[in-house]
Amino acid sequence: MRFVLFLLALFLTLPLAAAADTTPTFRVVLKEHRFIPAKIMVPANRFVILRIKNLDAESEEFNSSDLKVQKVVTGNSEGIIRLHPLAPGRYTYQGEYHKQTAQGIIFAQ
Repeated sequence: MRFVLFLLALFLTLPLAAAADTTPTFRVVLKEHRFIPAKIMVPANRFVILRIKNLDAESEEFNSSDLKVQKVVTGNSEGIIRLHPLAPGRYTYQGEYHKQTAQGIIFAQ
């Protein structure tokens, strides 16, 4: 009986693992309090992953009221943000601690 439950659980989770492999991933670097690249083109109506690598010694908070996302990325580390499917359009984001320089735009097409 345990073996049957194990197989059932395995077959139910395989589609989820396969779906995770096809999620588009975009890399953003934070260096000298600036997001590089500052403009990102992502597919509309699909889940998207942003991998933010902070090369600065200080922490920064990725903040976007358009995306309804906030994520602190500590200095010299990486953060992952999973975005729900976005309607076609323009979505701004900024660094909460360095608003003047850490700015970017996501275009969903």
